[in-house]
Amino acid sequence: MVDQFNEVLNPHKQINSSMASLSSSSSTPAFSSQSWKYDVFLSFRGEDTRKTFVDHLYSALEKQGIYTYKDDETLPRGESIGPSLMKAIEESQIAVVVFSENYSDSSWCLDELAYIMNCKDTRGQIIIPIFYGVDPSEVRKQKRKYGEAFAKHELENNEKVEFWRKALMDASNLSGWEPKHIANGRESKGIEQIVIEISHRLQVVTLSANENLIGIVARSQSLKAELQIGSGGVLMIGIWGVGGGGKTTLASSVYSEIYRHFDGSCFVENIREESSKNGLAKLQEQILCGVLKQKKVQGIGRVEEGRRMIQNRLRHRKVFIVLDDVDHLDQLKALAGSCDWFGDGSRIIITTRDEHLLTAHRVNVIHDISLLNEDEAIMLLCKHAPQDNRPVEDYEQLSKEVVSYAGGLPLALTILGSFLCDKDIHEWKSALERLKEIPDTDIVEKLKISFDGLKPLEKELFLDIACFYRRERIVRSMKRLNACGFHPVIGVKVLIQKALITISDGVFDMHDLVQEMGHSIVRGEHPNNPEKHSRIWKKDDVLRILAMDAKRHLTRLKQ
Repeated sequence: MVDQFNEVLNPHKQINSSMASLSSSSSTPAFSSQSWKYDVFLSFRGEDTRKTFVDHLYSALEKQGIYTYKDDETLPRGESIGPSLMKAIEESQIAVVVFSENYSDSSWCLDELAYIMNCKDTRGQIIIPIFYGVDPSEVRKQKRKYGEAFAKHELENNEKVEFWRKALMDASNLSGWEPKHIANGRESKGIEQIVIEISHRLQVVTLSANENLIGIVARSQSLKAELQIGSGGVLMIGIWGVGGGGKTTLASSVYSEIYRHFDGSCFVENIREESSKNGLAKLQEQILCGVLKQKKVQGIGRVEEGRRMIQNRLRHRKVFIVLDDVDHLDQLKALAGSCDWFGDGSRIIITTRDEHLLTAHRVNVIHDISLLNEDEAIMLLCKHAPQDNRPVEDYEQLSKEVVSYAGGLPLALTILGSFLCDKDIHEWKSALERLKEIPDTDIVEKLKISFDGLKPLEKELFLDIACFYRRERIVRSMKRLNACGFHPVIGVKVLIQKALITISDGVFDMHDLVQEMGHSIVRGEHPNNPEKHSRIWKKDDVLRILAMDAKRHLTRLKQ
């Protein structure tokens, strides 16, 4: 018997140190925000069901994309089984306990069950009992085979019996399944229904967690409506907008809700960075491994080979793939070349800052990301900078100023809120004053990714608009920009597609923080020396430089 389980069930110690630390950290549990590694933990008597019912159940769960822990499939070699199982139980959203005829013969199974029931109380785990070839009353009251097993346990290890009895009684009182009473006893159909129920339970947990994301529920519903889940055909949906606007968060939220409705799924993160580091062939391999649920895919030596493999192996599968942060058309051609690469009912989501990529790739729908409104922005700021035990009136106006500065950009609110969370009111005021002069570098660097992707002439055009032509009439501004040799008609189109500028009521406009990013680029390494800047737009700086020129001119005259 493993020492850790002995400590858990010792009536004198009651719980081991691992459980104690767990309980102390969960004295006020917030189950919906719990961090889980596995969707399902399978508890079963190996000699009874490992190669039959449990094997079929495990396969069905994996096919639905439900990440399942089964000790002979998942346990890393060389690890002690006790601590590994305990950790796996703690990290699983749902524990499925398969009670079979000889389940209670195993003190190991009973220890495992007791630990599962404890995690139900301390971590909010969902427990689903399955009574395979036994009646629930036999388990609850320890009759027949269960009664015989407990008679032996009482002789061998009396101190644990009462804990085991309570665990069996509590588990068998939960709503569960009897395969012999499902689908007229047809095991495969019964397993299908069980998997559907597990999938539904997991989706409820996911929805609850997503509700903690400010403003995500309405945005997710809008995107899901465009995805038309359940209808035929293959759809590609692009999520487009300014950097830091919440594109990845929205895609991730919807992915976690609906990926189980597909034969296979894969979320490919940070394509812009990963493709430059490791190449597109690695990303192609990631898609195939994720969708096909394989650890390794052989045969991808070149990108062209990867294209053929994706098309050949996924064209009859209903898949859901998210391609996150795409910044080049070659990436789309390599990873999701066309709709006929995938089976009927498939859905592909692409997040990007460049609308042109989506139109060039002929996606079915372009979903424009919507920034947070004022109420949502206040909520997000307060989430990261809670004002507990502080006078609300002191921070109300300051919070509004922060929200106004962020302009509904989730990235900015998250960064600023995290920075201000432990600051007093005087530090808040000081931080806001500093932001008016020097923008936050983390925000600027995130937004600057879009600028870095421009061609040299487009960069110059953007900086001119940011410094001189924001809120200026387009007709007059375009004449001046054309005179400078910028060929602004095509250049302005590119800037709009990159979500760097907008045109509203016949004037140029942009997000305040995008303009701040442009100003920061112009100031460069000499923020306090405007004479070294490529552009001067502030009156005080112009007067300062004129005064310096006048002084130099007078000096020359005196010489």
